[in-house]
Amino acid sequence: MSMYGANPEQLAALGRSLKQQINSIEGVISAVTSALGGTTWVGPARDQFEGDWNTSFRTALSKLNQAFDAAGSDCIARSNDLQRVMGAR
Repeated sequence: MSMYGANPEQLAALGRSLKQQINSIEGVISAVTSALGGTTWVGPARDQFEGDWNTSFRTALSKLNQAFDAAGSDCIARSNDLQRVMGAR
């Protein structure tokens, strides 16, 4: 017999794990921005990378953070709903 649904505790843990990834991604954004700002590097290669970083890469990482936040919140909310329905809360 296969299960349909979710284990509330595991779902909540998944939600928390997704939300924790936001800190990791913020760390990457901060580290690269800081390193780039503190690096003596002049020329078209830097201009290209810095342009890509400020438009494409940071934007993609910010969208990933938004997705982790939304998915994490959804998992936690569904876990809470399941626990209420199951009488655990």
